[in-house]
Amino acid sequence: MGKGKVYKIGVIPGDGVGPEIISAGLEVLKSAAKRFSFSLETINYDFGGERYLRTGETLPDSAIEEFKKLDAIYLGAIGHPDVKPGILEKGILLKIRFELDQYINLRPVKLYPGVWTPLKDKGPQDIDYVVVRENTEGAYCGIGGTFKKGSQDEIATQLDINTRKGVERCVRYAFELAKKRNKKKTVTCVDKANVLTFSGDLWRRTCQDVQKEYPEIKLDYAFVDATCMWMVKNPEWFDVLVTNNMFGDIITDLAAITQGGLGVAAGGNINPHGVSMFEPIHGSAPKYTGKNVICPIATIAAGGMMLETLGEKEAAECIEKAICKALSEGHIKSLEAGKMGMGTSEVGTLIAKFVSEI
Repeated sequence: MGKGKVYKIGVIPGDGVGPEIISAGLEVLKSAAKRFSFSLETINYDFGGERYLRTGETLPDSAIEEFKKLDAIYLGAIGHPDVKPGILEKGILLKIRFELDQYINLRPVKLYPGVWTPLKDKGPQDIDYVVVRENTEGAYCGIGGTFKKGSQDEIATQLDINTRKGVERCVRYAFELAKKRNKKKTVTCVDKANVLTFSGDLWRRTCQDVQKEYPEIKLDYAFVDATCMWMVKNPEWFDVLVTNNMFGDIITDLAAITQGGLGVAAGGNINPHGVSMFEPIHGSAPKYTGKNVICPIATIAAGGMMLETLGEKEAAECIEKAICKALSEGHIKSLEAGKMGMGTSEVGTLIAKFVSEI
């Protein structure tokens, strides 16, 4: 952190609208770097659908070794209409998460001023919480199989793997975050312990054990179905939610819509002691490719998250303020593709300008 510091950033623009939103995001990051006197050395990687269709390769092991030498990874979007679902997601996204041990999926849920939410009578002061999702275990480990496939007696199993170590480091991250945020000082454990009794018991006991080290932080529990209900009815109740891989995956999409949609929702895949990856949580939106109409705010916000994780807190706060200014002053008419009132690249230029001025 600080003057003259050089950060090595791996950039994976990916598929569809990925290159456009990453280009806008990089313009903002470069503006922040100039203002706060640090440098970004970007290394471009062409992993994604086009490369897979051309070479049959998703992500070679040699790339993982290169990634380990980076300070962070900035990702656009992965997903190609000509590639069967699952190939790129498992071969690139999940491989990076597992190989770099990015065990936290961090999803800030924040309603920016001037952004429409479908939640009646709720404003920015009500929707401001974070979901901490365990990112390397659970049902996404790929452990399972089929028996008598294609017959009437077919059996399919998918194991939900939860280890004490994996759960504890995730829970500890959530408590540290609640302490750092210093808002409601509450961690809510989201589970389905009334039915998934074994994994639920492990999560709850671990939360109780860790909470002993954080007496100032309140511990709460909520079943995942009730959580979905309260995210809509009383989002102001939440501060930091901690949950397993699958529940986290589902509830963060619901949360995104309450903060104005996928165009504004950013996420981080975090290894607190290693290399983390930052991205918008929306997909590659192939039908909008090359049209300069997609909202890059989520990607720009993800860049801000990246700077904060790297220790450039002032620069991250400045990007946040610039996003708020662009939205609250009505420069961007809508977060929907084609309805912003300006193009993808123009949004990047506008927010980059605000970063240099604020």
